[in-house]
Amino acid sequence: MAYQFERKQRIAVLGGGPGGYEAALAGAQLGAEVTLIERTGVGGSAVLTDVVPSKSLIATAEAATAITEATELGVQFFTRTDDGRPVRPEVAVNLSAVNQRLLRLARSQSEDMKKLLTRSGVRIVQGEGRLEGPNRIVVSTAKGKTGTDFDAVDADTIVVSVGASPRVLESAKPDGERILTWTQLYNLKATPEHLIVVGSGVTGAEFASAYRALGAEVTLISSRDQVLPGEDADAAAVIENVFTRNGMTVLSKSRAASVTRTKDGVVATLSDGRTVEGSHCLMAVGAIPNTAGIGLEEAGVQMTESGHIRVNRVARTSMPMIYAAGDCSDFLPLASVASMQGRTAVYHAMGDAVNPTELRNVTSNIFTQPEIATVGWSQKQIEEGLVRGMIYKLPLSENPRAKMMGIKDGFVKLFASSGSGAVIGGVVVAPKASELILPIAIAIEHRLTVDEVALAFAVYPSLSGSITDAARAMHIVN
Repeated sequence: MAYQFERKQRIAVLGGGPGGYEAALAGAQLGAEVTLIERTGVGGSAVLTDVVPSKSLIATAEAATAITEATELGVQFFTRTDDGRPVRPEVAVNLSAVNQRLLRLARSQSEDMKKLLTRSGVRIVQGEGRLEGPNRIVVSTAKGKTGTDFDAVDADTIVVSVGASPRVLESAKPDGERILTWTQLYNLKATPEHLIVVGSGVTGAEFASAYRALGAEVTLISSRDQVLPGEDADAAAVIENVFTRNGMTVLSKSRAASVTRTKDGVVATLSDGRTVEGSHCLMAVGAIPNTAGIGLEEAGVQMTESGHIRVNRVARTSMPMIYAAGDCSDFLPLASVASMQGRTAVYHAMGDAVNPTELRNVTSNIFTQPEIATVGWSQKQIEEGLVRGMIYKLPLSENPRAKMMGIKDGFVKLFASSGSGAVIGGVVVAPKASELILPIAIAIEHRLTVDEVALAFAVYPSLSGSITDAARAMHIVN
């Protein structure tokens, strides 16, 4: 139960992304006077230019893949000529229509979020915000005939949720036409003839996977030994094998020194002198927090060398009345984590009960085809001795439902404590792995043993049956 204040507590939220949105909503629900400052639209880049549009694009790519691979399941598509002769049609993707749809979905989602905040009593101010000390935000609003107007928001608590922007390299500056960041891809009118993707992390791998499924020739430039270098090695190997099998060119141990425009395309020059020519280039080389020039350091907020805001497990900064949530903080950069940070920050500030965020329990997902979902301790950490654990891997090809669906790639991998048998981590590589990881996350959150997980009845046949099968195989003998 939140403490009762003599007057309404004033909360100012700078940035309306997942963290800021949830902070504003939580504050309003607890009876605070809440003001949200956002420069582009409620939902921030996550809704308008990142998560919502990118995952919508990936959903289209999955639909295209399902059609092209349906023949393996005995489903064939034909059209007929005027004389009745069957002709196999080509699967075509209208990228302009796809992009219009996903941007429309993003705007609709943003409007829905804005309406809910307004109904909840949140005041929304559109403009650029800057901290003027630890208890005030000055907002520059739209320019009129008299110039820029300013609005001052005083607050007892400030939540900063300003997000991050694509990192830009001087040697490969995006122009919005041929050299692109992931926020600029949605301006394309047609599928690129040959897309060069620089960067094999999560963003690079997801878009490389999607555009290959949409019919583009794709070259993925990776500076590391394999794609997705920070992920489970077995999972990354599956994805790279699928990429190459589907016709993608993966250049491992290759670093792009520069990317420049040509007359009708782009050329990427590698550090060893090799060149790769394409029609377009996606630069996916990380993100920079949007924390510069908004008065954080002047307000006493401690920052990292990379410009991220230092926070603890309840999203509090070095200043007691200032919190930070999302990609601008030095926590895990996931939309789900940002949302949890936003809620936790407000609950803590208003004296409500909070559970400090435990990163070990956070699920993450990579939306390639197939997807990669992870939670808890990793195999690498177990092998390095950071935690004592058992490892069991069950190929998805052995699952009866996977066979029925024509799924050849993927696996379920469980990690359990060597002593108690408690589930401490897991990896799922499968279609919709983002849905399949939840039982493992619940097991970790509630410290269930593999024997307890194995007692659950999985539907037969089902992909989730591989989770209980893996748990059963790790039976702890008392």
